[in-house]
Amino acid sequence: MKTLYIIGGPMGAGKTTVCQVLKKTLPDSVFLDGDWCWDAHPFQVTEETKQMVLRNIRFVLGQFLHCSAYRSVIFCWVLHEQAILDAVLGGLDLTGCAVKNISLLCSEAELRARLQRDVESGLRTEDVIGRSLARLPAYAGLPTFKIDTTGRTPAEVAAQIAAL
Repeated sequence: MKTLYIIGGPMGAGKTTVCQVLKKTLPDSVFLDGDWCWDAHPFQVTEETKQMVLRNIRFVLGQFLHCSAYRSVIFCWVLHEQAILDAVLGGLDLTGCAVKNISLLCSEAELRARLQRDVESGLRTEDVIGRSLARLPAYAGLPTFKIDTTGRTPAEVAAQIAAL
């Protein structure tokens, strides 16, 4: 039996870092960050590019799910709307696969501080703070395991996910 870990959360909640640790924690695992399927300059959000990224994600996840070398498939992306989760999962063959939907969250103060550090380091632009804070409440209504990353290390969060 394979396990697909779908990990969402606002920008700055720790998704990528936690997933990199989780990949090393889980046996026979592979990791896909949804952002890797849409890394363009200039970044353009159109109906065409949104459909393209969903096809890219489903293709890569499908390849991982059908590869006998992997037992654990880890995917992260912002995933703040049920429709996005449905669009990703709806195109996958999940036969013989358990799906664990998880949202990584943190306090507003923690989120602001993390993103501000990234802005000051040149990793993100200032507008990410408002966009991320605006999406934070959207996760409350999603049918996911909620994990608070506030004040926790990536290893602690990854251990909690692995124990689900």
